[in-house]
Amino acid sequence: MKLSEGQKAPDFTLADQDGKKHKLSLLKGKKVLLYFYPKDNTSGCTKEACSIRDVYGEFKKAGIVVLGVSTDTVESHKRFSKKYHLPFTILADEKKEVVKKYGVWGEKKFMGKTYMGTKRASFLIDARGLIKKIYENVKPEKHADEVLEDTGK
Repeated sequence: MKLSEGQKAPDFTLADQDGKKHKLSLLKGKKVLLYFYPKDNTSGCTKEACSIRDVYGEFKKAGIVVLGVSTDTVESHKRFSKKYHLPFTILADEKKEVVKKYGVWGEKKFMGKTYMGTKRASFLIDARGLIKKIYENVKPEKHADEVLEDTGK
């Protein structure tokens, strides 16, 4: 499924790094940065998470709830979150339902090999639950600043 800006963000319920369930539709009335990343503790994913962590206060000031999503387990997320002191929620999509709903699960290539995996992408969702902006081909180190710039912060 290919999502587009202005479209209603598909709802979901996933467990976070502490096993607590989160439902996207319950965040209506708040802005949400929903960012998808391939794997905990890999170099690009760690850079992206830490860059968001480092300016997280700005996200809070802007009233933006940050939700990271990967297909790793709750336990993996717990270790990743603790190791890098992540102050935001990361969600475990172990069944790959949400990555497929958002169109970020697909064929990838690395070192000449083709495989299925999560593409690095983000969705900025407005307070009405509509997709305001889609970020594809995300640069891990610059993404947090890019989103803040787009929100006027």
